[in-house]
Amino acid sequence: MTFASPPYADTGLLAPEWGLSGAASETSDHAYLRALLDAEAALTRAQAALGLAPAEAAAAVTAAAVPAGFGIRSLAARTLTGGNPVIPLVADLTAAVGEEYGPYVHRGATSQDIMDTATMLVAVRALELVLDDLGRTERALAALAAEHRDTAMPGRTLTQHAVPTTFGLKAAGWRSLVLDARDRVTRVRSSLPAQLGGAAGTLAAFQAYGAQDVDALTAAYAHEVGLTAPELPWHTLRTPVADLAGCLALTAGALGKLAVDVLTLSRTEIGEVSEGSGGGSSAMPHKANPVRATLLAAAARRAPQLAATLYGSLAAEDERPAGAWHAEWEPLRTLLRLVGGAAAHAAELTEGLRVHPAAMRRNLDATRGLIVSERLSAALAPVLGRSRAKELLTGLARRAHTEDRPLRELLAEEAELKDIDLDDLTEPARYTGFAGALTDRALERR
Repeated sequence: MTFASPPYADTGLLAPEWGLSGAASETSDHAYLRALLDAEAALTRAQAALGLAPAEAAAAVTAAAVPAGFGIRSLAARTLTGGNPVIPLVADLTAAVGEEYGPYVHRGATSQDIMDTATMLVAVRALELVLDDLGRTERALAALAAEHRDTAMPGRTLTQHAVPTTFGLKAAGWRSLVLDARDRVTRVRSSLPAQLGGAAGTLAAFQAYGAQDVDALTAAYAHEVGLTAPELPWHTLRTPVADLAGCLALTAGALGKLAVDVLTLSRTEIGEVSEGSGGGSSAMPHKANPVRATLLAAAARRAPQLAATLYGSLAAEDERPAGAWHAEWEPLRTLLRLVGGAAAHAAELTEGLRVHPAAMRRNLDATRGLIVSERLSAALAPVLGRSRAKELLTGLARRAHTEDRPLRELLAEEAELKDIDLDDLTEPARYTGFAGALTDRALERR
């Protein structure tokens, strides 16, 4: 079987959601090679720390485990034979270490131990960037919410104007979702475990090489590699991957909510917000497209299906699975890339978001005052009776549409309302409920 060799690495030409981002770098083939080598070197150091290998062996393996000394294309080509990249990597690393200490490379482990551990390392490193960008996004949204605490705008339900709300409350809601994502990513990242089980999850080979204490062995390895010590080998107990899938899909969805709101509010006929640096069009020079929000929305639509593949891999047979484990690699990497890129785009979007209160005010008046009909119903019922108030407002609402007249003007013509302060009752900005207090409460969360 012959495979073409690409002239250059995948740069994300068709993946602007993550292309050339920090997440792309931390999940690249080079990043995986680094993580695989880190996992192998940590394994030898852990055994040396327990007296199961010479200190010189640990030093030799660590010195040889440098990514520059290995050819990724060669490893990829030879991966086809064994089904994972660890097998050819162990052969190359053993040769690089040399005859004296080469036997200590990968000793006692199985390919899945190294691949799973490397995957957790890649995830930890990529999630650090995600958390940094979620922090930037949260801070930008907090500033917007505080600045626009009392900026009234139409609240929309089922695509239609409902009652007034505030942009401050909307931004506070976006921030709440970002904080939810941050908390889940933080929790999952801190719990990601090393993998060490040997051929079938019993660590038998390590015992044969002299290990006396399984807890000490797994703790030493986790310490050396910088991950959490697992309670059990998790070759077919895929909770760590499922946890990653969940927190990443939630993060994509949380940022997607922000994005779809921005896309709606930045429509030409609405114009309540705009991106600070919109993208151009190939054919229409007047356009400034909401590109970052578009890419966020695209990521949010792709993430659930990727997570579904990872959840499907929970059904992993026997002590090590055929296919379920292999099915995780590419979807998980793509999910890390999508969310990493989305978090970076979200930070840029929110830091540069432009808010247009004048457009919000214009849109509040678009229904000729009908946006406050709920308030009028509540205020007029005690004066006119519930039935009469409903009858009057229903009729006036119809006339406001057919006669193209403001509801305030029509109300003023009703003799039975001559003693009512209509200016207050019909002002949308005075019917935002507890939006300000809710915004304040949301901003107390850290």
